[in-house]
Amino acid sequence: MKIRHKLSLLFTLLFAVLICGFAFFIYFSSAENREEEYYKRLRQLAITKTNLLLDAKVAPDVLQLIYKNSPSSLFQEEVAVYDTAFHLLYHDAVNIDKIKETKAMIGEIVRKGEIQFNQGQLQAVGFLYRYKGTDYVITAAAKDEYGLLKLNNLRFILILSALGSVLLTVFAGYFFARHALKQVAEMVDEVEEITAKSLDRRLKVENSNDEVGELATTFNLMLDRIENSFDAQKEFVSHISHELRTPLATVIAELEISQNKERSTEEYKKAIELALTDARKLARLSTSLLNLANASYDQAEISFKEIRLDEVLLDARTEVMHNQQGYHVNIIFDQEAEDDDFISIQGNEHLLKVAFINLMENNCKFSENRESVVSISYYKEKTILRFSDQGIGIAEKDIENLFKPFYRGNNKGYAEGNGIGLALTKKIIALHNGEILVTSKLNEGTTFILILNHV
Repeated sequence: MKIRHKLSLLFTLLFAVLICGFAFFIYFSSAENREEEYYKRLRQLAITKTNLLLDAKVAPDVLQLIYKNSPSSLFQEEVAVYDTAFHLLYHDAVNIDKIKETKAMIGEIVRKGEIQFNQGQLQAVGFLYRYKGTDYVITAAAKDEYGLLKLNNLRFILILSALGSVLLTVFAGYFFARHALKQVAEMVDEVEEITAKSLDRRLKVENSNDEVGELATTFNLMLDRIENSFDAQKEFVSHISHELRTPLATVIAELEISQNKERSTEEYKKAIELALTDARKLARLSTSLLNLANASYDQAEISFKEIRLDEVLLDARTEVMHNQQGYHVNIIFDQEAEDDDFISIQGNEHLLKVAFINLMENNCKFSENRESVVSISYYKEKTILRFSDQGIGIAEKDIENLFKPFYRGNNKGYAEGNGIGLALTKKIIALHNGEILVTSKLNEGTTFILILNHV
C-alpha cells in the first residue's frame, strides 16, 4: 500500500472515530436532556391537574371527560391522586391505569418524597404533594411521543451526517495526501532518471526547512558521496592498472629474454634477481592496496580498543628496522606522561601500526642519513606525534596533492614508491577521528604531525 493511501486511510479512520464520538455525545446528551425535561413536564402537569381538583374544585367527572375527549388521549399524561393511606382520590382513566400503583409504591413515594422510573416505553413520576397541610401522593405517566420522535429524527440526521462526512473525508484525505506527497512523487521521478552515467544530477530542493526538503538534501549528500566514490574507484582502477602493468611487463620481459637462448649461470641469476625485485614491488603494492581497502571501511566495521601509542610506535620501529637494513628510527618523549591515558587512544592497533610504518619509512627513504625521529607530546585531550627527517623536503606545490592515492611528487626519482602510503595513512588517521598535517622545506626536511584524541 502506498503512503498516500495509508495516509488517506488513517486520516479517514481518525476522522470517523472523532465524528462518531461527537455524534454519540450529541445523541446521548439529547436523550438524557429529553428524559429530564419530560419528567419535569409530567410533574408540572400533575400539580396543575391536582390544583384544579383541590383548589378550583373542578369535579373529577369533568377532568376525566376533558382527558377522554383530548385529541391525543392515547399519549396524554395520565394523573392519579392518592392520600398517604392509599385511598384513590382521583384517576384520569381507571380502566386504563398505565402505572398500576400499588401500596408498596405509594409507601416508597411517601418515604422518599419523589421517585422517577420507566415502565416499558412510559416515563412515570411519583411525588408527595402538600396542600393546605395535607399530604397527597400524585403519580403521572405518559409516553413522550413528540420528544422520542425528535430524538429518532436527530439519530437519523446524525447517522446520515456522519456517513456523509466520512465519505467526503475519504476523497478529501486522498486529495490532501496526494498534494502533500506531490514533491515526493516528483523526487521519485527525478531519482529514476539518475543513472551511473548521470551521477552529477541532483534533486531540486524547494524548501530546505520542511521534511521533504531535508529528505532531498540528504539524498543529494548521498549522491555526492556516491559520485565521489565512483570517481575514486575509476581513478583507483586507472592507477592500479598502470602500477601493476609496469612491474608485470618487466617480469615477463626478463623471463622471456632468459628463455629465448641459453645463458650463463650468472646471467640467469641476474635475470632471476631482477624478476624477484619486480615481484617484491608487486608484493608491496598488493599489501599497500589491501591496507588501503581495509582503511576505506566504515568505522563501525572496524574493531577499536584502548591501546598505548608508545607500544604501537615501538612495534612499528622494530618492523621498519628489521625489514629495511640501514633505516634508523628514534622515539623521543617531549614530556613525561603523568598518566597512561595521555598516550592511550581508542583505535585499531594494526591500522595505526601500518600508518606509523609508512611515515617512518617515508622519513628514512627521503633523507641521506636514513633516519626518522618520532616525538610524543600531549596537550589537554590531544596526543601529538611528530615524524621528522632531515631529508630533501617536499615542494610546496606537491604538498596539496601529497595524500592523493598514487600521486608521486618531483622527488620520485630519489626513492622508489607507489604513491599509496601517505594516502593510506591519511585514511587511517581519519578513521581514528584524528588530523594529519605536514610542514616541509626543500633540502631541510619534512615533519608529519598527527593529532589524536587520547582517552
